Amino acid sequence: MTIDFDVRRAGPADASSMARVHVDTWRETYRGLMSDDVLDDPSLLKRRERFWTAALTDPRYRQNIAAVALSDGRLIGIAMSGPCLNDSDESQQLHVLYTYAAFHGSGVGAALLDAVVDRTVPAALWVADPNPRAQAFYRKHGFSDDGAVRTVDEVREVRMVRAISAAEAP
Repeated sequence: MTIDFDVRRAGPADASSMARVHVDTWRETYRGLMSDDVLDDPSLLKRRERFWTAALTDPRYRQNIAAVALSDGRLIGIAMSGPCLNDSDESQQLHVLYTYAAFHGSGVGAALLDAVVDRTVPAALWVADPNPRAQAFYRKHGFSDDGAVRTVDEVREVRMVRAISAAEAP
């Protein structure tokens, strides 16, 4: 699939649109994995708007990097990385990466990943399990399951990490 799209750094004005993409893609991705009560909660969009407003404006999150993908002026994907939230060896963590299902396989996800995760430092992420498409995407980009498992919002997640190779080291 070939589409025209651009990826750019996200700013505070993007928070509302990012929240919409976040909620829509959760519903596409997690229906059947997450409770319908959570996915259909009328307050979900407002909560995601508060999340993105804080992520893009609060000085506590200044180390995070957020990006958006647009096609024909419409937001089609979002991503955010930042410091690892646990005691792991990786210095960065992919916290969010979602694209609408209609854009899977188009290169949008890869462009967003590259926009927020530095290939020259080790990275980690948590991905829903089962979510074979996403897990295959991350394996294609050098991540592997490290055996850690957790449950968040009723969704089982596995941790994937990516070390850097000598060729990629600074």
